[in-house]
Amino acid sequence: MEELVIRAETENLQQVLAFVDERLEACGCPLRTQMQLDIAVEEIFVNIASYAYPGETGEASVRIGIEEDPPAVTLVFADSGIPFDPLAKEDPDVSLSAEERQPGNLGIFLVKKSMDDVKYEYSGGRNILTLRKLL
Repeated sequence: MEELVIRAETENLQQVLAFVDERLEACGCPLRTQMQLDIAVEEIFVNIASYAYPGETGEASVRIGIEEDPPAVTLVFADSGIPFDPLAKEDPDVSLSAEERQPGNLGIFLVKKSMDDVKYEYSGGRNILTLRKLL
């Protein structure tokens, strides 16, 4: 897996996307899948930058691995911020209108629906979120 360690600041999102997209393009990732992965990367990285380090800034690492059999992409996000399991929250009721729904959780919901596997663990003082998408 290749890794990018970067300050968890929203203004670094473009660097993170460029890091991921360069690897996706090199492996011939279909454009639709790349767009789904980009949305997931944006959601997860912006959440880390916005909430992991209240009142301060820390680092985030983004690792990407490309598998051949079966063809898949694995993204691993890690930070040393406050422990937070984004998968623990109940999915929003998308059958309700926007006005009727509680705010929040829609981004994580979309990530869960667009990936083939999403796992969270807190280990060694780090939040670790792993996304896997079949190609």
